[in-house]
Amino acid sequence: MKLIVGLGNPGAKYARNRHNIGFMALDEIAAAHGFGPWRAKFQGQVSEGRIGAEKLILLKPETFMNLSGQSVGEAMRYLKLTPADVIVFHDEIDLAPAKIRCKTGGGHAGHNGLRSIHAHIGADYARVRVGVGHPGHKDAVPGYVLRDFAKADADWLDDALRGISDGTVYLVEGDAAKFLNAIGLRLTPARSSTTVPKPAKPKAAEPVVEDTRTALQKLTDRFK
Repeated sequence: MKLIVGLGNPGAKYARNRHNIGFMALDEIAAAHGFGPWRAKFQGQVSEGRIGAEKLILLKPETFMNLSGQSVGEAMRYLKLTPADVIVFHDEIDLAPAKIRCKTGGGHAGHNGLRSIHAHIGADYARVRVGVGHPGHKDAVPGYVLRDFAKADADWLDDALRGISDGTVYLVEGDAAKFLNAIGLRLTPARSSTTVPKPAKPKAAEPVVEDTRTALQKLTDRFK
């Protein structure tokens, strides 16, 4: 069993914020793979289902971002899981939009949701870092992540979320490379191997050589 956590803030006000991309990822996974309805549990919203042979619990903490660890810790203890069974999706300002990376362990890099999870279960859990870009100055970060994605982000965001859903089967198996490849196929579809051949260049016309032989010479040449 795996506990997959998406970080965000509860309520319609925050639903399309950059900070809520973790919630968005879990919504896409649940819808695409026919998970059960969301229900209140572990100070959050939970949906259960299977992908391949693995049973998954999806968790969207409703404690607000800064207290996410309370919900994650409660769920992990109740389900008798270890940090190695936990995967967290979160926004990452240090990655360009549409860039996605996987990581296990390490620091929280100032992300308040991760900071809280560290405090409750330690650092030895897996993270999926979904790039949302950086506003350019650290003082602008809080306002930036708490604003909705721009309209220009709609295409890559939709493709990235679909790719995450496609690749979740590999993610829970621990194959990060195949997971990221599934996302890449959505963001940059493979080109068709069927190509239309270029038309052949016309051959240069053969030079016309004038026949200056006399009628008698032509007749003689035929019988040589």
